[in-house]
Amino acid sequence: MLKEKIHQPGSNLVFYSLTPPKATTQPEQVKIIAGKQIERLQGLPIDGLLLYDIQDESTRTEKERTFAFQSTITPEEYSKNYLASLQVPKVIYKSIGNLDKEQFTTWLQANQHIGYAVFVGASSHQQVEATNFSLQDAYDLRNQYAKSLVLGGVTIPERHTKKGDEHQRIFNKINKGCSFFISQCVYSLNDTKNLLSDYYYAGLDNDKMLSPIIFTLAPCGSLKTLQFMEWLGIEVPKWLYNDLKHSKDILSSSIETCKNIAIEILNYTQAKNIPIGFNIESISIKKEEIEAANELLKDVLQLAKSTGTSAGSLDLAKHTDKLQMIS
Repeated sequence: MLKEKIHQPGSNLVFYSLTPPKATTQPEQVKIIAGKQIERLQGLPIDGLLLYDIQDESTRTEKERTFAFQSTITPEEYSKNYLASLQVPKVIYKSIGNLDKEQFTTWLQANQHIGYAVFVGASSHQQVEATNFSLQDAYDLRNQYAKSLVLGGVTIPERHTKKGDEHQRIFNKINKGCSFFISQCVYSLNDTKNLLSDYYYAGLDNDKMLSPIIFTLAPCGSLKTLQFMEWLGIEVPKWLYNDLKHSKDILSSSIETCKNIAIEILNYTQAKNIPIGFNIESISIKKEEIEAANELLKDVLQLAKSTGTSAGSLDLAKHTDKLQMIS
């Protein structure tokens, strides 16, 4: 059970994430899309499937969005009506940015069948002011109406670099009932290690248990995808941005980058027994990037679930043959 694995040291959880099809997609086409997704994931030893709740975040930044926003089928509907045959736990993202207290309470009461969820706060202060409803309010309502719901939170390493308090946000969310955390897509190891270090030592100094952080990894297949990642707030170091931009094969380069990041995170956290895991996603809907995310998933599964991951540091060269075998 995923619930037990979340609290089990050394589990190295591996998730895959999907964005439901556009809301305007015809039901028969949705079935076809879901069938292909199920076929790709069937039989892979993933611990869970994350289903995103995509919202318009135009108020978060003044920068022009690289890809136009399009509403999608709600993740709870997509999970229940189209992905039921995929026998893995589904983790439902729920954005509270456009909801008020009454609407969110209704949602909780109507979705008692959901076992796992991640609440996502408003993307700007304007949204909170418009609805007079915050993420803290959502946590309080969950504790009142859906105590059995296994709750996850969002964490953003880049925010830690700017504000220095992301580890405290994590502990505050743990106190509100969160038992695991999903990060924004990771391309900056420096931001990530800074967060992990402060999280670890704050837990040590205050005798607090650490909940697992699931780090999101995503391949990048084009300059446009890279620009969209930056629009989303993902920090891509300048040297890495330049390397990817000028690469002869940006997709292959980004996959290798993601695998290296996974190994670095595993090495750092294992030395301190920090519970972590990985979430693989495709930011783009392009076929080649989706296939690349599936390839990356298999590689990361091999790394994270390898029997040697708890015995000491990982070395990329030692894993090259294994990675090639499952690619």
